[in-house]
Amino acid sequence: MNEPHRPALARLERRLFLRSSLSLGALTLLSGCDLTDGDAVDRVLWALSRWNDRVQAALFNPDRLAPTYPAAAITDPFPFNAFYDESDVPLVEEASYKLELSGLIADKAPWTVAQLRTLPQESQITRHICVEGWSAIGQWRGVRFRTFLERIGADLRARYVGFRCADRYYSSIDMATALHPQTMLALDFRDAPLPPKYGYPMKLRVPTKLGFKNPKHIAAIFVTNDYPGGYWEDQGYNWFSGS
Repeated sequence: MNEPHRPALARLERRLFLRSSLSLGALTLLSGCDLTDGDAVDRVLWALSRWNDRVQAALFNPDRLAPTYPAAAITDPFPFNAFYDESDVPLVEEASYKLELSGLIADKAPWTVAQLRTLPQESQITRHICVEGWSAIGQWRGVRFRTFLERIGADLRARYVGFRCADRYYSSIDMATALHPQTMLALDFRDAPLPPKYGYPMKLRVPTKLGFKNPKHIAAIFVTNDYPGGYWEDQGYNWFSGS
């Protein structure tokens, strides 16, 4: 295979749900183009990725729970993972932290960590599955996301919930996943406040999705019907990314 074609194929591999289901010849037949036409390949890849999102969304069962585990199964140490080194983890001050809300939300008043802790708290021991091929089991405690969305008067008929983070990361999920009973705003890890490397003061815990759909250091949440994208999704990763 010629070297100039490798970037296009790498993008294809990232974007397909069934990685081995589409051959180079099939791509050519479907697109009517060859891999030397970079713009045409990109258009085909994005179309396939959006189709893939629709298929995964149709298959998603909002009542099916991800597996849970006993405390003895917790991975110790739980790995750090981000698009930067651990030495660059942002240090968020709780005293000045306020969670910003916008979009299709009735009550957009910001929330402090102390206010979030007044809501009913739940705990889960679930597996974090990374797109890079590793996984780890962690214990998380926080507010069921559905409870929070109902409390702020979010439009639960909207299509997306988006997140902006203190470390410049951003991501989004579909509303069905946001309302899943295991999706939570995690405030604690192993019965203590989240360490900075795991997302202090708050991260989204979504055991039904791959790890990069679990943003850390959340600074703002918005509800929208307009596709919000995400840090990795805008670079070619599949948006739905169920685990």
